Amino acid sequence: MFDWLSSGDVPLDDSGMLKVSQSSYDYVRPYWAEIGVTVVGRHVFDMTDGWDGKPPSGIDHVVVVTHRPAPDGWDPEAPFHFVDGVEAAVAKAQELAGDRTVEVAAGDVGGQVLAAGLVDEVRMDVVPVVFGSGKRYFGSVQAQHLLEDPDVVLQGDRVLHLRYQVRR
Repeated sequence: MFDWLSSGDVPLDDSGMLKVSQSSYDYVRPYWAEIGVTVVGRHVFDMTDGWDGKPPSGIDHVVVVTHRPAPDGWDPEAPFHFVDGVEAAVAKAQELAGDRTVEVAAGDVGGQVLAAGLVDEVRMDVVPVVFGSGKRYFGSVQAQHLLEDPDVVLQGDRVLHLRYQVRR
């Protein structure tokens, strides 16, 4: 699923692990530079071990939507903010981001933010893998949400980058 992030020859960040095609770099790198805050759910936070207290890809802050407190022993100085509810999470993220972009991860939290009408655009990186089961991209969305025609359709190596504006 993530072949496109390691099969190219252009480093995407300073880790040395992410190397993409030039076309993917030209699309992804400027977007990543715009992101000030990422909103994620507790599942993603736990799955990544909170990125060891350092937000990924140069992002300034991470807002975690959760009903639970920060893990025991969590560094209170780490730029992570634990918030109950998506509306509060987006408000906190906008406050922290200033004039930079607020990114919301897909999954249940992404679906809840979309359902609340708080999403302006949807970006997807479609890869040539068919799953037999798994999580839905937007979790359990209960209603239809229309997107405009894509304003970006970009072919990378092992990925198709798409960007849609949310129809209001």
